[in-house]
Amino acid sequence: MRVEFESVADTRRTVHEYSDESIDRSTLDAIFEATTLSPSGYNLQPWEFLALRDEETKTALKEVAHGQEHVVAADTAVVVLGNTDPMAHAEPVFDDWLAKGYIPNEDVRSALLDNVEAMADLPATERRVWTTRSTALAAMTLMYAAWDRGVASCPMEGFDADALVDAFDVPDGYEPVMIVTLGYPADGAADVENERKGRRPVDEVVHYESFDPTDEATLETPDIGE
Repeated sequence: MRVEFESVADTRRTVHEYSDESIDRSTLDAIFEATTLSPSGYNLQPWEFLALRDEETKTALKEVAHGQEHVVAADTAVVVLGNTDPMAHAEPVFDDWLAKGYIPNEDVRSALLDNVEAMADLPATERRVWTTRSTALAAMTLMYAAWDRGVASCPMEGFDADALVDAFDVPDGYEPVMIVTLGYPADGAADVENERKGRRPVDEVVHYESFDPTDEATLETPDIGE
């Protein structure tokens, strides 16, 4: 049964223990299809996913993920990669914009390509930050799309990125952003009856108009009718 987003967000848990039930390829494809709907700067969609399902490949991933057992316990381990070249998909993206009327003419398309080409000339560290921002959005979408279908997940940042690139012959120009394990949860592993780990309160993490809390006290909140 599909559930509303608020319920998906509220009941999602990070899961390390998985059942032996296999995820159908059609379910995985649907999860990835939903993931492609994620937003990204200029809609450049720099993400790519290495989905590992065989014991051999998951074991190789475990070795570069500091031996974390749930890499092999999960049905599928996904390496979330970000392309650090902004120009990689720019032309077809802006062709699509032009064809669908999002931009009025070829001149605007050319100007957009010039903007992205300038991004491609940025130092490698800045391009890594750029691709990580957009690709991390896709990783979160992946986890929500999975849980919407009853598939639990665990995001992992504990891995040796250079060793991962070597182990799986990842081409130059790709940034390993995250590993996400996927699988149906073992009994009790995603039990929402257990009290959720604490979250910082909204009034502590949200700052309206200014980061200085003393400034907020001076702001007047208008009536709804105004």
